[in-house]
Amino acid sequence: MQRLDSSSKILILDFGSQFTQLIARRFREIGIYSEIYPCTAPIAKIKEFAPNGIVLSGGPFSVYDENAPGLRSKQLFELGVPVLGICYGMQLIAKIFGGAVIPAKTREYGRAYVQLHGRSSLIPDFNGRMQTWMSHGDEIGKTPDGFKITAVSHNQSPAAIENDSKRI
Repeated sequence: MQRLDSSSKILILDFGSQFTQLIARRFREIGIYSEIYPCTAPIAKIKEFAPNGIVLSGGPFSVYDENAPGLRSKQLFELGVPVLGICYGMQLIAKIFGGAVIPAKTREYGRAYVQLHGRSSLIPDFNGRMQTWMSHGDEIGKTPDGFKITAVSHNQSPAAIENDSKRI
């Protein structure tokens, strides 16, 4: 997996998360330049920025809400850079690639624990259980073809999925 350095640029597409600014700040704190664009940013503007990686933020919606935000172009996944979806962003990726997002059996809000579930390229140094913060009522009910579940929450809900060949 490609390591980021001080010459790297990360683009964060905002789906309305209250944590989007925090994500950008964390990248900047480790010396990586980042910018935030609305999730409706045209693909030409994204290409012009020439990111080394893209983050799809979380958001307050269900991917099935009538006015749920989406991406203007699926070409985003063909730019040859890694894409990381956080919460809503991960659920949107699952939906776009043919998976299913369903209402969670148990909603997860607040402190939660994530357990590694198989080998992970995304979190290679993670070797067990990690404390996280969850805030969602949906979960991935069917993993898209080509993706694997690499971490689960304490409720056994998918907390991380990966597609190594697509770098997602």
